[in-house]
Amino acid sequence: MPVAFIGHGSPLNALESNRYTQAWAAFGESVPTPRAILSISAHWFINATAVTAMPSPRTIHDFFGFPQELFDVEYPAPGLPELTEEIADLARPKWVGGDVDSWGIDHGTWSVLTHMFPDANVPVVQLSLNAYKPLEYHVELGASLASLRDAGVLIVGSGNIVHNLRSMDSSKPSEGFDWAQRFDEAAGEVLRDRPGDAAALQDHPDFAKAVPTPDHFLPMLHFAGLLAASGEQPDTLVGGVDYGSLSMTSYTAGAQCPPGAENGGHGAGLSDSTDPSNTNL
Repeated sequence: MPVAFIGHGSPLNALESNRYTQAWAAFGESVPTPRAILSISAHWFINATAVTAMPSPRTIHDFFGFPQELFDVEYPAPGLPELTEEIADLARPKWVGGDVDSWGIDHGTWSVLTHMFPDANVPVVQLSLNAYKPLEYHVELGASLASLRDAGVLIVGSGNIVHNLRSMDSSKPSEGFDWAQRFDEAAGEVLRDRPGDAAALQDHPDFAKAVPTPDHFLPMLHFAGLLAASGEQPDTLVGGVDYGSLSMTSYTAGAQCPPGAENGGHGAGLSDSTDPSNTNL
């Protein structure tokens, strides 16, 4: 089964058709129907490593300041509670707990899956990001889950390699600041050449600006661990840094990327009225 890291951007992407969402949809159409989807979303950033274990996870609208149409979106995919034990076994000696009632499917997951699998008929579970662990932990955890792919599980990391909302510039809808472009490119080089060392990106001179908080960066580290375990080269599903400081670059491995998706105009899902300081992207 393929794996992917998706630069998900704004929740508004759930409602829009742009070059990013079109690439996500093409990826979903290109893969065999998974047994389940394991999503590693930037928006479940807590003090533990956990997996959703409820049979019917709720759709979480974890944002504010957006149109009502976005709050009306539901993604009623079933869960797969038995996958929790499989993940916990693979992760040992790292501890992974089962969450039966506190979380569900957040917008880091459903804003992407509503394009990849619009019928919401594939079971979905989410893996939390443990805020207390160092970057290396997330690379190692990703690598430990690699055999899930052979069990029909599609693993999707959803975050942003560069995610600095305070620096976003609405006058640059399809441009990136020099530092954002440098870091985005450096991350791509690491994923291609030495994914097991992806945590070393914290030593890059642009890391502090590109990753002011770790939440959106960590899903990419899980993807890097999966690459390190398989020895695969990633393919660019779609590339781009928008609004100066938001990388929408997405990668896959083990899949046929849709042609021509790497370049083109912006489509990060922000409207002219969106104020990044009042949103949860």
